[in-house]
Order: sequence, then structure tokens, then C-alpha cells
Amino acid sequence: MGLTERRRTLGYSQEKLAELLGVDRTTVGRWESGKITPQPWQRPGLAATLGLSLQELEAFLSPPEAVQQGVAEPQSTHRPSVGDPDEMIRREFLRILTVSGALSTLPVDEAEALADGVHRGNPRDFGRMNSHLWQVYQLARTKGTVYPVVRDQLTTLKEALSGSQGGNSLPLLKATADLFQLAGEVAFDANRYAEAAASYTLAASVGKEARAYDLWACALVRHAYVDVSEQRYHEAAEVLHAAELVAARGDSTMSTRHWVASVQAEALAGLGDLAGCERALARADEVQHLADSSSNGGWLRFDGSRLAEERGARYVQLGRFDLAEDALIAALGQSALAFGHSYRRRGAVLADLAVIGIRRRDPDQVVAYTREALNLAQASSSGYIARRLRSLCDEFGPLSRDHRVAELGAEIASLKAP
Repeated sequence: MGLTERRRTLGYSQEKLAELLGVDRTTVGRWESGKITPQPWQRPGLAATLGLSLQELEAFLSPPEAVQQGVAEPQSTHRPSVGDPDEMIRREFLRILTVSGALSTLPVDEAEALADGVHRGNPRDFGRMNSHLWQVYQLARTKGTVYPVVRDQLTTLKEALSGSQGGNSLPLLKATADLFQLAGEVAFDANRYAEAAASYTLAASVGKEARAYDLWACALVRHAYVDVSEQRYHEAAEVLHAAELVAARGDSTMSTRHWVASVQAEALAGLGDLAGCERALARADEVQHLADSSSNGGWLRFDGSRLAEERGARYVQLGRFDLAEDALIAALGQSALAFGHSYRRRGAVLADLAVIGIRRRDPDQVVAYTREALNLAQASSSGYIARRLRSLCDEFGPLSRDHRVAELGAEIASLKAP
């Protein structure tokens, strides 16, 4: 029996169950379809209303069979076609890795004979260019504008990697693992999860090939965050455990393992594990003891400056609004200095504060914070902020009777997909 059948057995309509739980009817519909799952703080009330234990509720929340078999998928998921240029680039890199790996095992003269006619020459300083692209990405209000340059750089890297072999290819492999993470970030911001996951997977594979443990671990973290964003917390925890093991083999002066812990805290909060979440946050907080050079501003940007907002966000996930609000307001007060050009970070804090307003049934708080986040989404075309705002709409429930909240909901619904 699934969630829908249990509701019907008890004689509840979707509207009645939504009213009892203080959520919108569409939220109940999305729970039943498996598109989203209830937040940790919603589950005790849902279980009690349906006459279930929390353990029994978990079984009822399993996605419908059609979704499990891949017949249906969230609308935000974008799968490239066989002829998609981005997919073709990824395939070509995998082919190059296979061929170059085989060539490196051959005698030099034989390898040169097989590679005859392939373009050779000293590669450009890809590391410097990649670093520049990360800076442009961070400063860009519309992240998608960066991608044409990223694609050109990937094409140039592909050509350079085709003409290299053995140990000479390691710097190029590292640059490739770096750049595919940036490509994934652009796709993720635009809600193209399948494309982002594919880029992160290739970044991890190339990082492993290059024996670049920190690059490899960071690619795994980014891949796990795709699962986190789709509320697949168990899957994310598994990937993050692998990232933790890889990061332990990396450079101890870098903040990689602390970033792993930070995202582990989010996955554990999604699983409702307060104690585990706080332990992970404590490990992440140890980044404060590292030198300022522990992050590189590119594929590794974790420096602890976001910990206040992240701690607040984790408490929101866990339904501990008493602990969350102080941390979030403190983070928001630092916005001019800490957030800089990051609309995404400020938008996330505003969305979390709006969630607290929803749980308190405070329309004034909801309107104030949601309006500011909506303005940021409209100014930046950020898919991430738009996604957070749409999640808010699912939680408005009875507050939608306030005309200001209803108007915000309509504006959010009209946001254009990136």
C-alpha cells in the first residue's frame, strides 16, 4: 500500500490531509507522486495523522513503481539527446581517456607510431584560464552566460589531451577534472540535474585518473549535492562517505575534507539526524584552523565563511526554528561583506527565513523575505533561487489566503525556467 491508498483508506481527500497538516494540497499531491518527500519536521505529524509509526511512514513514502523504473522523472531533469553537443564532448573525453591509457602502456616508439598525425605541442596554461573562468562564474549574475566560454575551453583541452600521453597528460587531466566541475555547476544552477551529474561523474573519473585526490573528492561532493537537491539523502550520504575516504588521501592543508563534512551535515539533516548533523558541522568548523590558502577560489571554495548560514539552514531542515533564526539573521546581517556578488547565497538565506515565517503562520515575515528573494531571482535568472522559491509555494498552505502571499505565489509560478 502506498501513501495515496493509506490516505483513501482513512477517508481523507488530499485537501483534508493538507488542511490537517498545514500544507498546500499540491504538496500532498507531490508527496504521493514521489516528486518530493516530506521534510523531517513534517513527518511526525504526517505519521500521526495516517496512524503510522515513523518507520512505517518511510515505507509508504517509497516512489511509485513507474518512477522507480524510470518511466517518469522530475520536470527539472534534462537528459541530453545522443546528438547533444555537450554529451558528445563528454563521450569524446571518455574515448580519449581510454585510448591514452592504452598508449601509456606501450613502448614509446610504438605509441608514437599509433599517435602519428595527432596534433602535438605544448598545451596552454589551462590552470590559469580555468581559475579565471571560476572567478567570472562567481561574479556573473546570470551563470549561463559563462558556459559558451567553458565549452570552448573544453574543446581546446580535448585537442591538447588527444596529443599527449603517459605522465605528460597529468596536468591536462587535472585541468579537465577542474573544468568539468565548472560545467556541472553551470548546468546545476539551471536545474539541468542529469547534465550536471554527468559532468560531475566525468570530473570524478578524470580526477581519479590524474591521482588528484582533492579534485576527485570535490567532484564527488558536487555529485552528492545533486542527490541532496532532489532529497535523495541516503544516496547522497553514500557518495559523501566515498568523498570522505578520497579526501583523507588528499592534501591536509586544503579544506576539501571540511567541505565534505559541511555537505554531510546537509544530508544528515535531511535524514532527521540532529546529532550527526551537528557532529558534521563541528568537523566542517575545523576549517577555521587552516591557513587562508586552504581554498583556491575555483573548484574548492570552502573557507568556512558560509558556516553561519549553513548551520541555520540545517536547523531549518530539522525543524529547529528556535536555533535557526538567530544564525540566519546573523548571516544576513553580514551579507554586504560575506555574500558579495553571490545572489544564490543571499537567496538561500532569505528562503530559509521565509520557511520559518511559514511555520509560524506569520504572513508579514513570509512576504518580506520571499519578496526580496524573488527580486534576486528575477535579477539573476538563478535556477537555484527559483527552485527554492517554488518549494516555498508548496508550503504556503492557508497563508495563501493573504492576498500578498497569493500574489507572490503567482509571480513565482511565472518565473521563466533558465
